[in-house]
Formats: sequence, C-alpha cells, structure tokens
Amino acid sequence: MQAFKNRVLWLLFLLLAFSSAQAQELALYEYKQFVSGTDTLHYRILYPKNFDANKKYPVLFFLHGAGERGSNNESQLAHGGKLFLRDSIREQFPAIVIFPQCPKDSYWSNVNIVTEPGGKRHFNFLTGCDPMPPMRLLQNLVKQTRVQKFVDKDRMYVGGLSMGGMGTFELLRREPKRFAAAFVICGGDNVGNAKKYKKVPLWVFHGGKDDIVEPHLSARVVTKLQEIGAKEVKHTVYPNANHNSWDATFAEPALLPWLFSHEK
Repeated sequence: MQAFKNRVLWLLFLLLAFSSAQAQELALYEYKQFVSGTDTLHYRILYPKNFDANKKYPVLFFLHGAGERGSNNESQLAHGGKLFLRDSIREQFPAIVIFPQCPKDSYWSNVNIVTEPGGKRHFNFLTGCDPMPPMRLLQNLVKQTRVQKFVDKDRMYVGGLSMGGMGTFELLRREPKRFAAAFVICGGDNVGNAKKYKKVPLWVFHGGKDDIVEPHLSARVVTKLQEIGAKEVKHTVYPNANHNSWDATFAEPALLPWLFSHEK
C-alpha cells in the first residue's frame, strides 16, 4: 500500500514539475495590451532569440478559437503557443509571434451562429458590416506593429483556428495588402468575400470529420478562390480528424517553410 502511495506522489510531483516547466516556457511570451479609447486588446508577444532591434523580422499574428476567449491574457496560448517555442522553429524561423486574445462574449468576425436543439451549429457569415470591437482593435494593432523599425513590412502573416480561422478570413478581407501569406484551420467565410483576399497566398486546413465547423465551410471558400483565379490557394483535409485538426496542422512539416517563404 505504501509503495502505491509513493508512486502516486511521485506521479503528482512529475505532473506539477511538467506543468511548471510549461508555464515557464510560455512566460517567454511577454504580456502586452493595446489600448484604444476605452477598449483594450490583450496580447502576448514572442520575440526571436537574440532579438536585435536594428534588424528586420517577419511577424505572425495567430488568432485563437472560441474556447480561449477571456481577459487573462494566457488562454490564447493553449493551441500553438508551444509550437513557436521549439528551439528548431525559433532557429529556422526567427520571427515575432503575436497572440491576441478576444474577450469572452465577443468574436473576431461578423458571424451569426444558430444552434439547433441537438447541438448542430449553422454559421451565417455577414458582409458589409463594421468590424467587431476585437477585430477593430486587432486591425489597429497590426498597423501599430507594422511601423516598428524592426518589422519587415513585406513579411507579415496571419493564421488562426476555428473562430480564429474565421477571423483570419475577415482580417484578410479588411487588410488584404498587409499580409504576405496566411493559413486557416477549421474556419469558414462567406464566399462573397473571397475576391477581396484572392491575391494573398492561402493554405486552408480542415478535419474531414469536423462536426463543430463542418468541412464544407472551408471547401466552398477554396472552390470560390480557385474559380476567380486566386494567386495561390492550398487545401488540406485530414480525413480522420475532427474539430481539433490544428494538431495535424501544427505537425505539418511544410506549413512554416511555406508560410515564411512568401513576401510582398
């Protein structure tokens, strides 16, 4: 019995040590706030190793999903945060990585979500609307970041998952000239918006078994982009993945080389 207790205590110790190590790693993302009037956008920013303000660096904005909304300025790092902390990634792709956080009761994009009694969701993407407050703040943060002397204006990127994938599409249509390339994971958009970002190289990912944001919401955007002669559009469906297709996407060896190879 005592041996069993000792094993449990040892496992708890290892778990706590692992959690503490992860928290310390994520602490490399500096806490920041962008304030405009009475509105605040929390964000975390990771600078390259041996950051030199006299050099020029690419910038990647990453938009989280609905489950990571809030005001703690931490939850948005849940998916993707550790990816950009890998030594191999930081060495091969020295870039500034920014994770903004959407408030709890808001969205990145203009979308009306209708949920049936059984839980099935319908996403109605709106057009011609003013940006949601978090999107407006994000647009201004992009503009503020762009003018920093250490930012390579020709190598700015955006990507996101789920709600953040939808937000990525919206940011692209509102700021199509800002970004050299983008990627969207399990997102969606109104196909009528596609013409606004057809000149931005785009890689779209989705899980074939996604029952939260159904795969056709991505596929129809890709089809429209292909029909209107988009500059470059890639489409990857992971047949056995559900909504968490970001796990497969983050393991995609070609993603970051493809993304960072583009410039305006």
